[in-house]
Amino acid sequence: MILYSTDAEADREFFRTVLRLPHVDAGDGWLIFALPPTELAVHPTEETPSHELYLLCDDLPATVRSLRQKKVRCSAPVDRGWGTLAMVTLPSGARVGLYQPRHALAPRP
Repeated sequence: MILYSTDAEADREFFRTVLRLPHVDAGDGWLIFALPPTELAVHPTEETPSHELYLLCDDLPATVRSLRQKKVRCSAPVDRGWGTLAMVTLPSGARVGLYQPRHALAPRP
């Protein structure tokens, strides 16, 4: 996955220091992050196709509280029935989702 950013350096620093994702430097500060388990769902659309990123977590309210203590802007968790969602604002202003699923998870390879 590639996340395009208007402030890549600040967003890399966020993933490195705030989310503390494991990473390697591919050279010249280009960090490559290991991601937690993820899912892929393909939804039909009649509009221009788009993509959304949601990082999975086990306890969304606790994760949001922890991020807010670090001064990260997060939306309030919203219950969708099949899971709970919140949005996190990156330093660049881009947003990524946090997601606590309630449905069965696909087996991990």
